[in-house]
Amino acid sequence: MSLGGYLVYLALLIVIPLWAQSKVKSTYKKYSKVATSSYMTGAQVARKILDDNGLYNVSIEETRGMLSDHYDPRKKVVRLSSGNYHGQSMAASAIAAHEVGHAIQDAEAYAFLRFRHALVPVANLGSNFSFILILAGIFLGLMNLVFVGIVFMSFAVLFQLVTLPVEFNASNRAMAQLVSSGVIRNNEERDTKKVLNAAALTYVAAALVALAELVRFILMFLVPQDD
Repeated sequence: MSLGGYLVYLALLIVIPLWAQSKVKSTYKKYSKVATSSYMTGAQVARKILDDNGLYNVSIEETRGMLSDHYDPRKKVVRLSSGNYHGQSMAASAIAAHEVGHAIQDAEAYAFLRFRHALVPVANLGSNFSFILILAGIFLGLMNLVFVGIVFMSFAVLFQLVTLPVEFNASNRAMAQLVSSGVIRNNEERDTKKVLNAAALTYVAAALVALAELVRFILMFLVPQDD
């Protein structure tokens, strides 16, 4: 790869994630100021959807940080950032419902979610050691070590790819639950989808960047480099 091509490639690796983060933050900021017709807080939305699905054993906790919302499958807890826990906005409702979507997936043993959980140990190894192995192999001229690094990286990339259907499915569940539970009305569906779609961009961007890196190293391994 020429220097110019490499700089363009490097720029894309930086620009894509930054663009996705910017899109998420701007969309969240906009719709965090728009209240839903139900005026329910994110915590109330989460509790209602959980109860409607019989998940009385799943608790809800407030957590620090902005957009730090997540579902903990080990402790069966939906954690919502303060703004979403107390907020009555469209953004708060959408994000709360999305995290509950993961709780529903967990309860139903959703296949992609279970597969992603199974990948966690090897994906962590891939994230932590693949670059070290690849760079060490390149500098030492040990292509077998480069190959091992690529294998490790492939597990991390697979984790990113499997995350996509998990997140999109959780968002689809969120929309269905928000409508059926009466949290939002039909005329609010479009804007709620904008919040969920913006959040999904971060996962798409992460998967694209990870896949591009993997392809680059595979090509480097397969195609002899000119001196």
